[in-house]
Amino acid sequence: MFERSKKGEHALLIQPHSGPLADDVAEEFAELARSAGATIAATLPARIDRPNPSTLIGSGKLEEAKAVADASDADLVLVNFPLSPGQERNLEKALQRRVLDRTGLILDIFAQRARSHEGKLQVELAQLKHMATRLVRGWTHLERQRGGSIGLRGPGETQLETDRRLLQKRVEQLQKRLEKVEVQRTQMRRARVRSELPRVALVGYTNAGKSTLFNTLTGAEAYAADQLFATLDPTVRRIELPGGGVVLADTVGFVRDLPHELVAAFRSTLSEAREADLLLHVVDAADPLRDERIAQVDEVLAEIGAGELPQLLVFNKIDRIEDAKPRHDVPGEGHERVWISARDGDGIALLRDVLGQRLGFQRVRGELRLSNGAGRLRSRLHELGAIVGEVHDEHGWHLQLDLALSDAQRLAAQAGGHALEALLPPADVAEWERDRVGV
Repeated sequence: MFERSKKGEHALLIQPHSGPLADDVAEEFAELARSAGATIAATLPARIDRPNPSTLIGSGKLEEAKAVADASDADLVLVNFPLSPGQERNLEKALQRRVLDRTGLILDIFAQRARSHEGKLQVELAQLKHMATRLVRGWTHLERQRGGSIGLRGPGETQLETDRRLLQKRVEQLQKRLEKVEVQRTQMRRARVRSELPRVALVGYTNAGKSTLFNTLTGAEAYAADQLFATLDPTVRRIELPGGGVVLADTVGFVRDLPHELVAAFRSTLSEAREADLLLHVVDAADPLRDERIAQVDEVLAEIGAGELPQLLVFNKIDRIEDAKPRHDVPGEGHERVWISARDGDGIALLRDVLGQRLGFQRVRGELRLSNGAGRLRSRLHELGAIVGEVHDEHGWHLQLDLALSDAQRLAAQAGGHALEALLPPADVAEWERDRVGV
């Protein structure tokens, strides 16, 4: 075994490929490395038509990688490929440096980004499952039980077996904790369902600008940065749209070849997308590969069971496109598209209008007379911001109203049938009555 560097931030990037190496693949992996806090010492393409089962790359490329690492003073080797435990161990031995594959790198980024209790539990669980197959590394001197001489008898299991047993115990503890967290999250989602608010989830390729858009729409201060996986923990806020309220959720970004253990570990986070009424699929409009990114996000959505949900494509970052302006496209086939700049706020009003239309919001405007004894209903209307004009006399209140149809229907039902016609225009009364009785 070799003495691993405790720094591990000066990295040699190895880019395995079977055909021509695409520039976007290499750049994305470099951005992943930078997001993890590494500085890139050198990059080495490695063609692997037939992957070496022992080291992935051939002996000649292995010698070249060792020479490049020595020349560039790299103390870490990152491989843009999922390595087997044996390949990772053999590469470390040959290169005399710590080796991390694509999955391990993404796990490291997730460990840095997780902020909530749930997020930290999910990351640790994914890391432990990934680590379980790699425990043999560093324990080769303890793989066998010690002999039967006096004073040398072992405890009945090897150190490796002890580590695996303790790791499995920790995995079980984490799973139980996450099950409790999931119960709490499910109860919160049920409460939102009972409130009858539509649920909208922001999804998209990592670094497409989801958190910036979330902050612009909600006025929240969710962490947003120009880096991959800036957001891991879901953030949920209520926002008001023309016509009514909606619950908006910001979710983790997707990336090509997202490790399956991460998809599994973040099932509760991704359930915000899976259980939404509408997905706002945020796209970097300035990305030349945006169509590929859309397809890759759709693949992950299908994997988590959200592939059939309705989408509204939000082409963000138009500030990076010359002469681009906010607009709303309704193609003959495919999803609607709204072009905006979340950073500058351009097109946000248009997006809010389109979102309200997609969710079927309608407004009710009219007059309502309330007796002096209807103070509770009047207070509720004030809470909703529905009263735009008000006059009081000895008979009660004369109100000018402007509110969402859904709110009007709910209040009408709560206030009793006598208030229904006063709150809802005749056409809406008939439509609501048909829906209510299932005609």
